Amino acid sequence: MIAPTQAVKTTPHRPTLFKSFFQGSFACSTACRDEGRRVDLVINSGHDMLLDKDYARLAEAQLLTARDGARWYLIEEKPGEYDWSTFLPMLHAAENQGLEIIWELAHFGWPSHLDIWQPAFVDSFAAFARAMATLMRNEGYTAPFFTPVNQISFWSWAGADVAWFNPGVSGRGHTLKQQLVRASIAAMQAIREELPAARFVLTDPLVYVAPVNDSAAASEEAKRQHNAQFTAWDMLAGRCEPELGGEASLLDIIGLNYYPDNQWFSNGDPLDIDNTARRSLASLLEDVWQRYQRPLLLAETGAEGNARVAWLNGVVEQVTQAMDLGVQVEGISLFPAVDYPTWADARRSPGGLFGLPDANGNRTLYEPYALTIRSQQIRFKNGGRGAQET
Repeated sequence: MIAPTQAVKTTPHRPTLFKSFFQGSFACSTACRDEGRRVDLVINSGHDMLLDKDYARLAEAQLLTARDGARWYLIEEKPGEYDWSTFLPMLHAAENQGLEIIWELAHFGWPSHLDIWQPAFVDSFAAFARAMATLMRNEGYTAPFFTPVNQISFWSWAGADVAWFNPGVSGRGHTLKQQLVRASIAAMQAIREELPAARFVLTDPLVYVAPVNDSAAASEEAKRQHNAQFTAWDMLAGRCEPELGGEASLLDIIGLNYYPDNQWFSNGDPLDIDNTARRSLASLLEDVWQRYQRPLLLAETGAEGNARVAWLNGVVEQVTQAMDLGVQVEGISLFPAVDYPTWADARRSPGGLFGLPDANGNRTLYEPYALTIRSQQIRFKNGGRGAQET
């Protein structure tokens, strides 16, 4: 008699990596647009003047882990000289409010005295990262979280394929991706020499590209575009272009940024939210997990206006489905934590938990969003769908 096949039981994943599963992300791009006009979203959102208040707001909402930026262009205005006056207030404000911060070291911007295409850019970034690690070690940190270069793939496409922002060229996206990978590797190695227990969240968009028709050519093109999202992570891990210096130990925590417009057809047309050709977020998370077997953080997600609540509920449902299958998702970071004028066109981005500040520095809470976040936190704390809030 042949014994019946038994289904393999999957142990649901319970996150433990971060201080809180639900997190907040601050807009901290410092990209240059329009022939050198820098757009610093830390300033534009009012966050630079409201650090204690903004961090206190997150702490009150029990978003105890957050993503924020150490603005390299301000810290190293002169080559090799580091002025920490814009960073230390952030570090100390977060400490005062009991927040754990994932610090971004380069979010689409760099000091004006550097040429991003030259080897000196990599060396300077590694030296900055080392100085940052030394500072934090002296401040008593032993295992901080860093994102060396935010969204390598997106930056390469936006800055060197379609010229949306710096370096503002076309047709050089892959070359820029290689350079940003080199810089990330050099920075991580420098940080680990000073802080061996430091952790790295390596962010890029999570996308799905569908074929525009049923032809073999369309399917192949969609597959090519879809798989391009993995190139930077593969480079960092040494799976491709090993001459860049990547190795498996550098692929630490994979940060995935996911929005309503992160799925499209191979001809560029959007895949509307109700299109049956869309794939579930749970299946996309499982793909990344199976490919890398590394912890995952949904590092940015959100929608604008009245869509915020439904989007978050849907994301949490999909994430918990993935976690029930054993996918190691360690958190969901809501972006933006506070509203800001968008870097692309200065339009207000009404997607935050808190609005832009008034003249007195007060931000308006978007209550439907806050209530939804709280209900999801309670659900996770009570063990809903195999997840657990710490």
